[in-house]
This record gives sequence, structure tokens and C-alpha cells, in this order.
Amino acid sequence: MKLIRGTHNIPPLSGERVLTIGNFDGVHLGHQQVIEQLLAQSQRLNLVSTVMLFEPQPMEFFAGVKAPARISSFRDKYQQLAALGIDELLVMRFGPQFAQMSATEFVKALLVDKLQVRHLVIGDDFRFGAQRRGNFELLQQAGQDYGFGVQNTHSYCLQGERVSSTLIRRGLANNQFEEVARWLGRRYQIQGHVVHGQKLGRQLGFPTANLHMPGGHSSLKGVYAMSVTSVDGQPVNWPAVANIGHRPTANGRDLLLEVHVLDRKETLYGRRLVVEPRMKLRDEVKFDSLDALQRQVHADMQRARIWFENQDNSTGTVDR
Repeated sequence: MKLIRGTHNIPPLSGERVLTIGNFDGVHLGHQQVIEQLLAQSQRLNLVSTVMLFEPQPMEFFAGVKAPARISSFRDKYQQLAALGIDELLVMRFGPQFAQMSATEFVKALLVDKLQVRHLVIGDDFRFGAQRRGNFELLQQAGQDYGFGVQNTHSYCLQGERVSSTLIRRGLANNQFEEVARWLGRRYQIQGHVVHGQKLGRQLGFPTANLHMPGGHSSLKGVYAMSVTSVDGQPVNWPAVANIGHRPTANGRDLLLEVHVLDRKETLYGRRLVVEPRMKLRDEVKFDSLDALQRQVHADMQRARIWFENQDNSTGTVDR
């Protein structure tokens, strides 16, 4: 899949396209349904399939730190979309100038003149242009005026519930990890490079691998039993305890994912980890002392061991 950052990097005379537009946060089953229809039209018309998304996401531009937490990082989106067979990923920077672009200008200058869209596939909740005035009806009229097809996909429902990024965020916050896996079509994962932290865990006897969270905030907060499933792209299956939060006992500021692999000594600095939350153990709290924190973490570790052992007995073994 070709990655194009901004329309100024689109080669001249690159030809007509079949296009879809959205945030694609999580690339869940609803998104996958849109992509399936995009690829079907691309094959029918023998044209390039293109996904347009925005960085930052529009809500992040308008709401800042109050924007909903991301389900997936940009890297995650790229990997998931590439796996679905898209030809091009066009990333548009969403800033003040883009936010002020009218819906009609968006269609004429971007979709028609620059991208030469032949067919457009959109979700049923798609809005665009300044003040979100652009909608399906406007696109239908534009398609008649400029000669491109417009296809509106219906919501994807599973067991009577509309699958959406909002639903998945709520599921993560409510620790519904099995439900989230069904809505995504895969288990929810967090990945990133291990960075240096305060090394407080090492001092207290439980060294942690620290990862920054996408966008600086998360739908997950607290202490979890987690599985480390990949190290530098190599599959593993290591049980772990992890904290997602601001480390109030240590006066932390930035949101951090701290992973302690149980009963295993590994040097993980600089390596890329993939982890999966399996069960929430407790909320993050501020302890009166580091000794109290240490006692609680050892209790968390023991509880996680028992949980993983129960999983071993019912579903197989965990490599230690």
C-alpha cells in the first residue's frame, strides 16, 4: 500500500480513483465493510482504491485534550488497512485552513480536480466541510454535476448493535474485551517501542517496560492482567501486569503504559512490544508511601498469576 502525505505528493496524471474518507479509528468491522465495498468498486472499474484519512483526527483538532481517546495509533491504522488490500492511503493534515474549507470547495478542489474521483464510498454518518455542512445529499448532487458515483454504506450491526468507534471505546472502558474483539474482528492490542522511565519499578523489585499511549490518552485506565504477544515482530505469549495511568504515587505527569512481565527476566529497552489487555485488576490510586505501593503491586501480580493459571487450565498454556 502506497502512503501519500498530502495531495501535493500525488503524482500528476495519476489517474482516476475509487475513494473512501473517514477516521477509521480502530478499523473495526463497520470500517471493514466500507473497505470491502471500496475494493469491489475498484475491481469493477479497474481503478486505484484510495482511503483518505486525517491527522490529527478532526475531533482532536477541535476539542484538543477533551477529544475521545484513540483506539489505534496511526501505525496501527496503516497496518490494518494495508492488510485489507488498499492501494493508496492518503493522509491529509487537518489544520485551520482545512477546517475552514467549505463542503463545495472540498468536492471541487479536492475530490474532482486533484483526486479525479470516479466513485465515492462513504459511511452513513459521514459529514464534511466547514461546520460539517456536507452530507450524502450534497455528494449525490455533486456526483451528478461532476460525473462520479456516490455509494452510501449502511451501518454494520452485530447482534442488533451498531458497531462504531464510540461503542468500542465504551467497551474498553467497561473492560468488555471479548466483546471488543468481536467488534474489531480481532483482539484489541497496544503496541509501541519501550522507552526509559523513572525506573521506580526496578527499584521496588518489579522492572517495567514503558510505552507511550497513542494521542496521550486512553480508554483504558488502571491496572490490568495483560499478555505480551509480540517482541520486535516475533510472537510470544508472556503473562504480565500493566498499569495505564499517570503514576500519582510517583508524581507522574504523562500517560504511560507500564508492563511488568511475570516471572521472566528480559531486557526490553528500545524493543517493540505488542500487548493485549485481558482483565482489569483495579483502578489506579495514589498510595501514602512507596512501601504501600510495593505491597499492592505484589498482590496484583499474584492475582494476575492466578487468573492466567485458570486460563491455562481451560484454554491451553502460557509460555513462562
